[in-house]
Amino acid sequence: MAIVIIMPKQGQSVESCIITEIKKKKGDRVKKSDILFTYETDKATFDEESPVDGVVLECFYDEGDEVPVLENMMVIGAPGEDYSDLIGAQETEESKPDETSNMDSNEKVENTDAPSVTKTNYTAKTDQPKFISPRAKKLAEKESVEISNIDGSGPKGRIIEKDVKQFLKDRPRMTPLAKRIASEGGLRPHEYGTGLAGTARATDLAATENKIYGVEYEDRKISNMRKIIAKSMHASLQNSAQLTHHLSADARRLLELRKNVKAALEEKTIEANITLNDMVCFAVIKALNKFPEVNTHFLGDSKRYFNKVHLGLAVDTDRGLMVPVIRDADDLSITGLSNRLKTVAELCRKGNVNPDILAPEACTFTVSNLGNYGVEMFTPVINLPQSAILGVNTILPRPKDLGDGVFAFVPHIGLSLTYDHRSLDGGEATRFLKQIAIEIENLQLDITL
Repeated sequence: MAIVIIMPKQGQSVESCIITEIKKKKGDRVKKSDILFTYETDKATFDEESPVDGVVLECFYDEGDEVPVLENMMVIGAPGEDYSDLIGAQETEESKPDETSNMDSNEKVENTDAPSVTKTNYTAKTDQPKFISPRAKKLAEKESVEISNIDGSGPKGRIIEKDVKQFLKDRPRMTPLAKRIASEGGLRPHEYGTGLAGTARATDLAATENKIYGVEYEDRKISNMRKIIAKSMHASLQNSAQLTHHLSADARRLLELRKNVKAALEEKTIEANITLNDMVCFAVIKALNKFPEVNTHFLGDSKRYFNKVHLGLAVDTDRGLMVPVIRDADDLSITGLSNRLKTVAELCRKGNVNPDILAPEACTFTVSNLGNYGVEMFTPVINLPQSAILGVNTILPRPKDLGDGVFAFVPHIGLSLTYDHRSLDGGEATRFLKQIAIEIENLQLDITL
């Protein structure tokens, strides 16, 4: 019996997913547990396995499509099995008739009873002729569209009007001059034009290949995750009043504790490899408990105060920046916090983290550590609706008065606090940042636990 494969719902915050690769196409045989397709949310990648043996009778979406969760994705059953009752009124685009023409699906375009269709001057991608409906041809000529770049969805691959409209939807807007030059020279516009509202001008058209040196550059589509990160960063800066304060803390206590941890690891008296970042996060949690104004979300006309600290940690991955949350972080010992931070960071790098723990609303405060990269100072961007974010910089020697007229170079760790001035006043933010420094300089850990 045929079954429908739906797009799974990964977490409460995920509404749609992007198809990254279809492993089994229409007509392919599959066995139970075979991977049918892979898909990604805005942060993680997943594989969908076949629950049964059978044949892929239908696949409703293509690679790169954005599919709503719980939407029909595939049908698996016996060869030739009728599955129309399973999908109800849903129709695939391939099964819909060509609404732009009364021609029979078996009738060739060259039929003398049909409106005449002449070949365009475009060079097709293949040696096969391109059939196009009259309305589609008229629209393509008006918009200077090369039909060789369009895949038809009509009968026998015929290009219909909706195919041209879809192509125009994906193509950047162009000025009339740019359209004409693009059509005559076989050029294409950049993804973003320099004209009004992003319209591509003639100067934005990609240059033809240099016969001697070749193409000077390559345009690549950015990933879905990169688009979401870019959108979130822009929204954060556009919709909040962000300001950054910089301060450094004496790092001698941190370095001493780290040295003790390494010695304990060698002696095998502890199992957790507690890092400098773990210690800083532990100090931040202590400071947040003393400054409830910071452990908040700014909601425009109200402010949400949290009874617990849900700490977010920025993690660099091959797919982009992720910020998983450690819920109830203030209940954890330094060992427990260290283990949890390492676990969620590893899940992010593998790409199989639960999307729910990546939602900005799940965190009450975020830490972003660039100290390992030698960054001396930076301005982190707030993960809205959180009120603030801490940037941790590298450790550098700085002169310090040790008393009695004695000065020495002492290691200091840089701290950069970005806060939403709508939620926090400058004085409150400064006192909180100073409290983090105090907690770092006086940190007490029981590393025997």
